[in-house]
Amino acid sequence: MSTPQPELVPLADPLPVRPRGPLAARVRPPGSRSLTNRALLAAALAAGESVLVGANESDDALAMREGLRALGVQIRVDGERWSVSGCAGHLPARGRVELDVRASGTTARFLTAAAALTAPGVDVLLDGSARMRERPIGDLVAALVALGADATALGAGGCPPVRVRGGGLAGGEVAIDARRSSQYVSGVLLVAPCAARDVSIALVEGRLVSRPFVDLTLAVMRDFGADAEWRDADRLFVRAGRGYRGREYGIEPDAQSAVYAFAAAAIAGGRVEVADLSRTSVQGELGFLDALAQMGCAVERGTHAITLRAAQRLRGIRIDANPWPDAALALAVVALFAEGPTEIVNVANLRIKETDRLAALETEIRRLGGNAEAGPDWLRIEPGPLHGATIETYDDHRMAMSFALAGLAVPGVSIRNPGCVAKTWPDFFRVLERW
Repeated sequence: MSTPQPELVPLADPLPVRPRGPLAARVRPPGSRSLTNRALLAAALAAGESVLVGANESDDALAMREGLRALGVQIRVDGERWSVSGCAGHLPARGRVELDVRASGTTARFLTAAAALTAPGVDVLLDGSARMRERPIGDLVAALVALGADATALGAGGCPPVRVRGGGLAGGEVAIDARRSSQYVSGVLLVAPCAARDVSIALVEGRLVSRPFVDLTLAVMRDFGADAEWRDADRLFVRAGRGYRGREYGIEPDAQSAVYAFAAAAIAGGRVEVADLSRTSVQGELGFLDALAQMGCAVERGTHAITLRAAQRLRGIRIDANPWPDAALALAVVALFAEGPTEIVNVANLRIKETDRLAALETEIRRLGGNAEAGPDWLRIEPGPLHGATIETYDDHRMAMSFALAGLAVPGVSIRNPGCVAKTWPDFFRVLERW
């Protein structure tokens, strides 16, 4: 049974941000979107029933949930408890299925892989937003074909739409080019326990962008009973035949969302405590805290919460943000309030996200009065005299949330299309107002 969700009153557009500080906030972000989407697929492919507790209600998670339902998976929703009837590795879709992945990269990549586990004769077409049709998926499709799937990227340059015909995965050895997205590897990993033979994955040139997301995938797979591991620095192995087992699975708060709370305290001063995140979290985005610590903030990682206290003076740094590229947007805004320049490097994949994020950051930082220069895989920020501005968000939730933080310390900042935050944190601006 589904519990109705409260309807959110539309936000003003553009939405002004009220300056304030220092903060003294305790925040619990919504459940992790990354964990929700991985656990949803593992539960769908498991033998038996699973209950996901604390599931994320963002657009991305809803796209995954509805996509799995279209593939025949029974999912019942009772608030933050989602009950999933597992299909024991064989998705029960029939005939022709059209999936709308919206603007969700994880949904597009994970369900492209999962669609291969439908029966022979099933024809699945995956499509999404205009921007999704510009986001590459050809390297994943090539890997699936090498493992025995019948899949084709129909869009220009190896982009969606994607057609997948059912019949299962043979398994075996495959090389994946994961230099642009770790989701290609995660997509193959998640379906590999259901292949006919063991799956061995080698990374092209030994390179993998955003490795913590693959580690997160492995952790979820093992939690659901799969046998999956790193065999070397550039090779992964998944044992076939063992599959997944249904279970109750608790989803911790979203570290990607917690980034904005931590960054808010770094900018506005004071302290922020994020509840129910701990030092044992498997979410790699918490590496963002190391960057804030280098800038001078104090970080306390407890067993039930993580607390950040602002620095008296922020200092610019040079940081490799490849393990947590999405958090680089918030870091770029924090850098506007530091002494000295900040360089964020090894983030080429920001150019193929919801928008070209490096170009968007360069433009909007300058709009606020800062100085920025973007290269192929780097961004340099020079603080300058800041002033109010209306920020363009490019329909990108992370641009909206990151630049809203500048408004905590700079009067006159407004955010265009604030509703785009529904992709990951629908209630973000209302929560921000309470900090």
